[in-house]
Amino acid sequence: MEKVMWILAQFSRNPDPTKKRKEYKAVLKHDLCTYYSYNEFLMGEFYELFKLEELRQFLDANETQRPMTIRTNTLKTKRRQLAQNLIARGVNLDPLEKWSKVGLVVYDSPVAIGATTEYLAGHYMLQGASSFTPVMALAPQPGERILDMCAAPGGKTTYIAQLMKNTGMIFANDVNKKRLDAVKANVHRLGVSNTVISNYDARSFPAVIGNFSRVLLDAPCSGTGVISKDPSVKMNKDETDLNRCSHLQKELILAAIDSCDAKSKNGGYIVYCTCSIMVEENEDVVDYALKKRNVKLVPTGLEGFGVDGFTKYRHHRFHPSLKLTKRYYPHIHNMDGFYVAKFKKFSNTIPVSKNSKVEEADVEEFTTTAPKKEDGANISTQMLKRYQRKKRKAGAIVRPMPGLLAKKRCMRQIVENRKDIKEAHEASFKSPSIPKMVVVSPATTEEKVAVVAAPKKTPVTTAEATTTAPKTTNGTTATPVVANKKKIQAQEEVYQKSEESCSSSRDQRRCCTKATSFERS
Repeated sequence: MEKVMWILAQFSRNPDPTKKRKEYKAVLKHDLCTYYSYNEFLMGEFYELFKLEELRQFLDANETQRPMTIRTNTLKTKRRQLAQNLIARGVNLDPLEKWSKVGLVVYDSPVAIGATTEYLAGHYMLQGASSFTPVMALAPQPGERILDMCAAPGGKTTYIAQLMKNTGMIFANDVNKKRLDAVKANVHRLGVSNTVISNYDARSFPAVIGNFSRVLLDAPCSGTGVISKDPSVKMNKDETDLNRCSHLQKELILAAIDSCDAKSKNGGYIVYCTCSIMVEENEDVVDYALKKRNVKLVPTGLEGFGVDGFTKYRHHRFHPSLKLTKRYYPHIHNMDGFYVAKFKKFSNTIPVSKNSKVEEADVEEFTTTAPKKEDGANISTQMLKRYQRKKRKAGAIVRPMPGLLAKKRCMRQIVENRKDIKEAHEASFKSPSIPKMVVVSPATTEEKVAVVAAPKKTPVTTAEATTTAPKTTNGTTATPVVANKKKIQAQEEVYQKSEESCSSSRDQRRCCTKATSFERS
């Protein structure tokens, strides 16, 4: 393996006429995969990302554990006092590098560092050094409204709270309800009192609540920067996982930008970070956000610490401002691989391009082949029920149907009309001008009570009743009650005649039936 690496390093000056460079690369990749236990996909990605010497250093760094670091909780103590207390217990530690004022590196401890009295009292938090950088880039100010979209297990959330001195408001959100238990425990243990914990899909958070001063997005990733903690990444991650993570991160970063308020007094900042070193999860996602929203990249505030982001990689050509982003590697900074980018939002409007295609999956579109109608006539009841069912799901992103508001207005008008008709119908029954009557059927001895249904009109006034009332033979005007009695008598006579005809026809049928049965017998 060493020989192949030396040949490839000198290949441009001393080429081998018997073999091509491509053949040596294939041999080296196979040897590295066998020696370090990586799959071919990841090794190929790392081979394109690093030079040969740096690649070997990176792979060796992933085989060793990073130093244990703790973060001092300045809400309860100071770093010097905490260091003195831990040294008194026999803990061997040193302050973290100059870029951090609250970090301590623990080399050795006679007791479990997560079971000391100081830990249980909330004086410090076990947290990787790379996790300090996104909060430092966010630079939260006291009294602001901050959103941590993927907060579990709560290390960054509590760091934000101590920088804000327990003022303002922090919304700690995570889609995994079980992981929120760790957030609750750490928030209570560290004495944080300005945090609200929520369980939503972060992609739907702009529809839940918005207008935040600053937003922190530690997006889910492939974990290629923390291989020393999780060696299963070597063999489990492939191109499908990488594409899926990249797609999810693009959705999350758009939701984070939409949740931020550009008109905030001192805010309007969004920090995007991952524990991955892949370009597809970092620069590609940031460049996508620059194209889709009114944001720009600003310095992270971590100058002199970290490697600048890529502006060119393979066939990719990214925005020149991506050099403001920062990368951290385990073989250079002796910390987990990390990526940090800081945005400044300068407008709340969402730009719309003419030929843009919808690249956001999990967005439910209810479209029909029929032309869109403004009155919502193209929306069936089944479509409406399906839309409401999708909308009830927690964290669902549902795009409104064309003509939905017109459909709702139409249905609301129908319900109101029915109520008016029902009220008019009940009022007509209560009117004294239209009495109830009891009809006795002559065919049977049982009494049948029937209520004459009143016409669906408003009650008639006394003046209208006198003008429309029928006249008697004497020339005097009859009252509505007398007119109604005459109508009822006429209806009773018609009903009686129909009953008599029906009874006579029934008797004739009975006689015919008896005659035919007698002839058959």
